[in-house]
Amino acid sequence: MNLQKLVLLLFLAVISVFETSLAQENKKYIEVLYFKANLACCKARACNALQADVDSVLIKYFANENIEFKVIRLADSANIDLVSKYNAKSQTVIIVTKIGQDESSVDVSAIVKDYARTSNKMKFEEEMKKSIAEAIK
Repeated sequence: MNLQKLVLLLFLAVISVFETSLAQENKKYIEVLYFKANLACCKARACNALQADVDSVLIKYFANENIEFKVIRLADSANIDLVSKYNAKSQTVIIVTKIGQDESSVDVSAIVKDYARTSNKMKFEEEMKKSIAEAIK
């Protein structure tokens, strides 16, 4: 192999690595944060059911998307910054969108609270689906 071909291949390899790193840096990443408290047994069951319903929307409609569902315990000292940042209480749900260093968030707790009050699962799923789809755009 002559020197020109070797230089050309090396140049193409460097360009390829650079483009890949730029694509990963600007890739959209979404987290759905579900904040929960340590509750008494009967309240914990309701909270766990809401958590499962939020997670089921992600699985049902967004299984192929780059979305991570995280349960954040309010009482865990490692989560103090997140709890403070989002002024979270039990059953607070935040959709966080990250692109490189940029981050935005949407509080969808009202959707969850309405669902807990009305038990209208169809409305809950549609509103959650719409909010998450907006974050993906």
